[in-house]
Amino acid sequence: MTNNQNECVTCNKRKRTYSCEGCSKRFCFKDLTEHKQILNDELFHIINDYNQFKQIFSEQKPTSHDLSLIDQINQWRRNSIEKIRQKANDCIEIIVKSSQTFLNDIEKKFNDLNEQLKQFHSDNEFNEINLNYLRNELIKIREELDNPSKISIQQESRPFIDEISIISSEKKSNCSKSKQNATTVAAGNEEGQQLDQLDRPKEIVIDKNKNIFIADWLNHRIFHLKPNPKEGKIIAGGNGQGNRMDQLNNPTDVIVDQQNQPIIIADQGNRRVIRWLNQSQQVLIGNIDCHGLAMDKNGFLYVSNREKNEVRRWKMGEYNEGIIVAGGNGQGNQFNQLNRPTFIFVDEDQSVYVSDWNNHRVMKWRKDAKEGTIVAGGNLNQLSKPRGVVIDHFGRIGVGDRGNHRAMHSCEGKEAGGTVVGENGAGNQSNQQNCPDHLSFDDDGNLYFAKPGNDRMQKMKIIL
Repeated sequence: MTNNQNECVTCNKRKRTYSCEGCSKRFCFKDLTEHKQILNDELFHIINDYNQFKQIFSEQKPTSHDLSLIDQINQWRRNSIEKIRQKANDCIEIIVKSSQTFLNDIEKKFNDLNEQLKQFHSDNEFNEINLNYLRNELIKIREELDNPSKISIQQESRPFIDEISIISSEKKSNCSKSKQNATTVAAGNEEGQQLDQLDRPKEIVIDKNKNIFIADWLNHRIFHLKPNPKEGKIIAGGNGQGNRMDQLNNPTDVIVDQQNQPIIIADQGNRRVIRWLNQSQQVLIGNIDCHGLAMDKNGFLYVSNREKNEVRRWKMGEYNEGIIVAGGNGQGNQFNQLNRPTFIFVDEDQSVYVSDWNNHRVMKWRKDAKEGTIVAGGNLNQLSKPRGVVIDHFGRIGVGDRGNHRAMHSCEGKEAGGTVVGENGAGNQSNQQNCPDHLSFDDDGNLYFAKPGNDRMQKMKIIL
């Protein structure tokens, strides 16, 4: 909380006021105390909901669907000869492991949420943003438990025996190649400042409603496109190149929360990370050579620093020195070093993926690791000046292979990846790329990628 002479939003009297980091409103000391009490009450409500739902979870047992599948497998085993008995045992093990894995995953999320609740309650440092996050996490866990993934049995007729296997409705990972053309979904009308034009687009963000947010680099603005739009709108910047609070200077990356506000921007030309809430702005981190941004499930902010060859993590609301989570050991190509890191991605385990630009590789740094591992490029497969990096829900690594004018995907540890699009060299055709930068997946598996050299953004359906 910061203090200043202003008008209290509750009593409307001009006196010394304090700003709430959560709602950005200003209160006098008396009304601030009441405001904090309201937040405390909301936290206790969330804790109570958590405890009630934990009781429901503890009473969960295998479903009748799971038991029915096991009965079918046993019947198949009785009607088959001895040589297929092991197959039945294997199938039972798959079902039990699938159910146990599901419950273990829910339990892990419970434990993570419980730790966060304890931390917020213990530190007594929380605001509306934190409470909304906790409430949404609890809702998501409840929905996941209420809608477990379904599996079924696929039976194939073969001589003498009927072979069976377990089929899950969940999507399966695949790292085979995909060759197809892409469609343009934004701009493509040459470079410009109009609402149907872009100028060297960088970052792309796709929310759950398929809203698209673009860091329009040379137009010094953040661009918002609704699904299937004719043109977009400017939601940050757009007031010319400059260092005023209402201006941006070559923004390279953007983070958007679930409500699309506030947004956090890597304002590279101004060497700052800035937050926009409606039309008000706040510098979160200053004097930093920022390029890439990411945020993990706990609300921690990650920023790549090209000049210091490192990635740091900050707790929301505490923007001091931050903690180094990748690099920080000088410029180089050792496993504990980076060379001009650009875009970054953070997964569910808080592992940090870094496009290590001048080392032509993508590095993965696990939480609290002292050095990283190469997951693309390097000695695994050839990359040239990689920029954008994203991990989809299959665990595939998408890379904007800028120097080779193509977008790539691969699986961690595989010696060869696949070219998604761009095998035909630099150009402006649908099967070509021109210095692709950032990539992003939506929930339907569509891959979006920015093409600064063509001043457009494209998407394609990944079919593997």
